[in-house]
Amino acid sequence: MSHNGVRIQLLVIVAVVTAALGWLVSVVVTRDGTLLQRPPWAAGVLLVVMGGLVLWIARPVRRHLRSGHRTSVEALRAARTVVLAQAAALTGAAAAGWYLGQVVSLLGDLSLVANRDRLVPFGLMFLASLWLVVGGMVAQAWCRIEHDDEDRPGRDDD
Repeated sequence: MSHNGVRIQLLVIVAVVTAALGWLVSVVVTRDGTLLQRPPWAAGVLLVVMGGLVLWIARPVRRHLRSGHRTSVEALRAARTVVLAQAAALTGAAAAGWYLGQVVSLLGDLSLVANRDRLVPFGLMFLASLWLVVGGMVAQAWCRIEHDDEDRPGRDDD
């Protein structure tokens, strides 16, 4: 049922896989006493801005669908908006998993003050990534067209 878009289950799978990878990379990097590099603040800002932009780009499609006027938004623009929303949700899930894996790695050795100091930046990156997931999923929902069975040619019993 791919016509329903990106589902929460897929986002969870992506996040779990990238969390495992993030944790594994963190363990390998810190094995010899090296500290994890703090994530750049610009990356967090970028994630938050991207989440907002996806919602902003989806607003005209939402307005169009809610108003019932089917001529003011081009179908290609609406389709591109849905694809952008889905890509944002998947990217956010991958980033959230990555940062969560690193947070879990840091939690493994809180006896180091440096690890405790890195928890907040990595936690904020995780939250910024979740914001991108939410933005993508909300934008996808805004672009959804509800079809009745008789309006869908070529569909017998779904």
